[in-house]
Amino acid sequence: MGRILALFSQEAQLVKALKKEDPKAQRQVYDKYSTRMLGLCFRYICDEMVAEDVMIEGFLKVFSKIDQFNSDGSFEGWIRRIMVNESLGHLRKQKRILEDNLSDEANNIPDYAQADQNLDTQELLELIERLPTGYRTVFNLYAIEGYAHIEIAEMLGITESTSKSQLHRARALLQRMVSEWENDFKKKVNYEKASC
Repeated sequence: MGRILALFSQEAQLVKALKKEDPKAQRQVYDKYSTRMLGLCFRYICDEMVAEDVMIEGFLKVFSKIDQFNSDGSFEGWIRRIMVNESLGHLRKQKRILEDNLSDEANNIPDYAQADQNLDTQELLELIERLPTGYRTVFNLYAIEGYAHIEIAEMLGITESTSKSQLHRARALLQRMVSEWENDFKKKVNYEKASC
């Protein structure tokens, strides 16, 4: 199938066409945003196939609820919020949001002054994926999506202090994981220098 040309160059035209259930407009929205939205869903779910299913459900909701978009904010931001809500809904169904399977050792992790500059974005995202679901969910909502603790608490049905606690624990655990990664990286570099 040939590449679909950008038929709707302005966001307002695109939204208007979506409200008329134009399949070309729907395809253009999917093509434009699906990669970013899949990444967003994956950050919460950490299973590519399930994240894709959640993303598709999110796009179906975008298309069916397009009349609710009032053009106050960005269209992409509105789509992102739907995808976040779909991801959280999936986690709720799986009863995994507040999984807290780590002991209180996360509270005792020292605060490392700085992360290694050799750690790239992909490696950091992989470390975030390894966080327990509850920690990862709050971390993503706060640090990546930019929600306030009161909003997170409302979205997840938890208290604001629980949101803050989950974020604190996520950061502490992430700092420890970065430190361990840094130590492994230094060992690797030293080994490579020694073997030259």
